[in-house]
Amino acid sequence: MSKEDDIREILEQAAQIIAQTQDNPRTWLSWIVYFLARLEDQAAKISYSGRQSFVEMLSALRDEIRNRLNTGGWL
Repeated sequence: MSKEDDIREILEQAAQIIAQTQDNPRTWLSWIVYFLARLEDQAAKISYSGRQSFVEMLSALRDEIRNRLNTGGWL
């Protein structure tokens, strides 16, 4: 199993735990924000450019979310 597969499995498990714990998707926002904040902390530990790259990723994420809202699908 690749590292990418391992990460997908961990994220799938996290999504299941969140959904089982809080059955209203609206309440998941706080967990998503928490996760993004932890990722930002990790990016900042890498370097200043890591944090800048994280901000660029957030911009790309905003575009993906906008696309999802407009088309009804991811990617």
